[in-house]
Amino acid sequence: MIIPLTTQHYPMLRWNLVYTAVTRGKRLVVLVGQRKALAIAVKGSRASRRWSKLREWLVGNDRP
Repeated sequence: MIIPLTTQHYPMLRWNLVYTAVTRGKRLVVLVGQRKALAIAVKGSRASRRWSKLREWLVGNDRP
């Protein structure tokens, strides 16, 4: 498995995403990219609130 890490899309650099990608590798995991991107992912250990509209899509817009 090849995992690209770049600072171009830094909001996606989360430790849990990198951890999941690394642990899903069966035989070999190769991280390709910038060391700074990996550092950002590892340091960003706090979880942030996800602002999706999933609740509105599931419940509907007519309910509070």
